[in-house]
Amino acid sequence: MRETIGARPEKSSKAAVGRAGEEAAAAYLAEAGLVVERRNWRCRSGELDLIARDGDILVFVEVRSRTSPSRFGEAVEAITPRKCRQVRELAAIYLRTTGAAADSVRFDVVAVTLRGDGDAAAVRHVPNAF
Repeated sequence: MRETIGARPEKSSKAAVGRAGEEAAAAYLAEAGLVVERRNWRCRSGELDLIARDGDILVFVEVRSRTSPSRFGEAVEAITPRKCRQVRELAAIYLRTTGAAADSVRFDVVAVTLRGDGDAAAVRHVPNAF
């Protein structure tokens, strides 16, 4: 058995699940008629997963991904009140710093359940989630 110093396979696995979930979420939203404008927008305070447009509405999308079956529960259950506050604060920063125009904003959640091969088994979109 060979050991790699400093390697964290569980983190890379988690990152791969997150990337696959965001890809599935973006594809699902595009099929539903939304236009994904930004992915993984970052600032000092955190990251917004997806920013999309639904007509005149600017939609901030939090993506949660899980593998199936997950011992940690359903993906949508991972959205805590603290996370909702953080996404709202990040959205305000995004609007201030980018000057993005929107008649209104909305906060959605897309929960993705992935199979072992990384393909989406289920995608659940919750508009106006918080």
